[in-house]
Amino acid sequence: MAQAVQFFESGEESSWVLTTDQAAYVLGLTADGRLQHRYWGERLPYHTDYPGLGERKASYAVEGHILPSDEYPAWGGFLYTEPCLKVTFADDVRDLVLVYSHHRQEVGQEGLPVLVITLKDNYYPLEVDLHYKVVPQCDLIQRWTVIRNTGQEWLDIEAALSAAWQLPTLRDGSYRLTHLSGRWNSETQVRHAVLTDGCKTLESRRGLTSAEANPFFAIDILAPDGTMASEEAGQVWFGALGWSGNWKIAVEHASDPVRAYVAGGINDFDFRWRLNPGEEFVTPPFVGGYTSQGFGQASRNLHLYQLDYLLPRSHAKQLRQVLYNSWEAVFFDVTEEKQLQLAEHAARLGVELFVIDDGWFGQRHHDRAGLGDWYVNPEKFPRGLDPLIAQVHELGMHFGIWVEPEMVNPDSDLYRAHPDWVYHFPHRSRSEKRNQLLLNLARADVAAHVFAWLDSLLSEHHIDFIKWDFNRTITEPGWPDAPVERHREVYVRHVQAFYDIVERLRARHPQVVWEVCAGGGGRADLGSLARFDQCWVSDNTDPFDRLRIQEGYSMVYTPKTMMAWVSSSPTSRHINNEALRLRYRFHSAMTGSLGLGEDLGQYTAEQMAEAAALVTQYKTIRHIVQEGLLYRLISPRTGDLTAVQYVSRDQRESVVFVFLWQRPHQANARLEADVRRLSRNSSRKWSVRLMPLKVLVIHGGDRQGGEQ
Repeated sequence: MAQAVQFFESGEESSWVLTTDQAAYVLGLTADGRLQHRYWGERLPYHTDYPGLGERKASYAVEGHILPSDEYPAWGGFLYTEPCLKVTFADDVRDLVLVYSHHRQEVGQEGLPVLVITLKDNYYPLEVDLHYKVVPQCDLIQRWTVIRNTGQEWLDIEAALSAAWQLPTLRDGSYRLTHLSGRWNSETQVRHAVLTDGCKTLESRRGLTSAEANPFFAIDILAPDGTMASEEAGQVWFGALGWSGNWKIAVEHASDPVRAYVAGGINDFDFRWRLNPGEEFVTPPFVGGYTSQGFGQASRNLHLYQLDYLLPRSHAKQLRQVLYNSWEAVFFDVTEEKQLQLAEHAARLGVELFVIDDGWFGQRHHDRAGLGDWYVNPEKFPRGLDPLIAQVHELGMHFGIWVEPEMVNPDSDLYRAHPDWVYHFPHRSRSEKRNQLLLNLARADVAAHVFAWLDSLLSEHHIDFIKWDFNRTITEPGWPDAPVERHREVYVRHVQAFYDIVERLRARHPQVVWEVCAGGGGRADLGSLARFDQCWVSDNTDPFDRLRIQEGYSMVYTPKTMMAWVSSSPTSRHINNEALRLRYRFHSAMTGSLGLGEDLGQYTAEQMAEAAALVTQYKTIRHIVQEGLLYRLISPRTGDLTAVQYVSRDQRESVVFVFLWQRPHQANARLEADVRRLSRNSSRKWSVRLMPLKVLVIHGGDRQGGEQ
């Protein structure tokens, strides 16, 4: 661990070599004090094997699209590409010249080594700390930046990205970008694009991470002969941003020679931050990695990082419970009697966590009223929540509840009392979505109110689980009561307040498990997963659609956080075998953390028995699915067959799911044959066992012995 960060000086040249188990990241100083990127790729035997510093030519426009070599490019001079930092000083100077000041090494709270390099402007009182946390066994580096005003006058930050990543110069071939895009009900769809000269921007301007794009990139090489990285082979450079608000990842490409440059962090769209004397601004973390073993290894590295370091430690080692959510069974028709009936059905299936969704509070009889009034509805629960909670616990289950703390209906007591608490511009209408408006968490009084009622809810009731939802985007991001120079801070301050509320509630109520949701997967990012234990990936629970959504999610995020429900699905109704229809839906959901969400009162006795057996089956394999290593064997984008494998970290157990897109009721024979073929391609010996409900469990040994 001590050798993960090394500093070398030779004559006028200084360099830092950051090494993980398989990769290296190198930066160095020029004679005039500029910090330059040197290398990012496979780990080499000696520090002298890494390339020396390159001299950057002046980037005149006539020279074409020239990418910077500075480690953290600041706007000024001939920089015409995406800057990491742009500021305006009090005298209206908008140019930055960052030079090396000093560096230090620290130990992070996880025991990981951290390098901090401080740059400063060569005239103005501005310092920039570049942080590099090395995660050796995951082959990752986590980067973030601290910007500090050391002077006596204010300055305005107009762009503050977390990091820039420089890819090697190619002698031949092209770079190819892989990213995730989509929409509501179709999140995290895998996309590929061969890069051409110019800039491709991945971003959200919606006030949250969004379903339309996800803050992740992966870049591989498209060789002249058409070969490129696969799941298990080929060089891949990749990164993921930990931020749940407006974000941007700019991918720039230049030819002759072929280079690529990636800069990402908080989106500078409609952003400005007033930094007063003595204040500092901290950017969100941007995690990056390199592997020569394809997209699959990139994903596994990110998954292990989340499991071992990122997820909240209070529940990180616990398996996620099989949950039941009552939303699709009753919608807003929530009563104590109906919830108890559903809880009794769920308990008979072996469910471990029962969750009441929307409709339990205020005058919440539909989606047009009640949001913001977070008291238990006395008509629906005349005795309050506690009798139901006690009965759920007596049934052997934990109790959870749905909240949407950042939202308010105009038809609510809260809005009538505080219409100024929502985002709005004077003289402009307030755009409603799902009949609701968005509370301005940038206001300290609003954030305090949200924390207070959530703290009371958790203090007054024995609640084990919270599902935190967010069903609309930000519009009219006005804050009329704030000083004018603070108006464009709202996007960032909202996320900071959101994080702060969750962190303080977790500290006060450590027994509670938290799930993040935003109309589906609109807040799926590493920033959320540093504070939430699991994620609602999509409102779409169709088992066929989910295979593609879950494939994309697994590119970045561990299946342990990937909530997947068995619920009513129009698409699966074409399966003419009722038992297989239920099994198919279960098995699609069992590739993540299993939940159920349909009206169990409509199940026949046969379906109840089948569902109970499937829940039991999941419990026998969930330690492999949730905490093992994931291998995407066959993509659902390539044909009518898809397969995914999970291998325990000790390499002794594995489970494989294989799905047919067409005529799944004819799949049994083909399914078993294909999985046996896939297992034979492994580097280990495996014995394959087809379980009674058609999930294959594989037990492994080494080449010298083991089960046959």
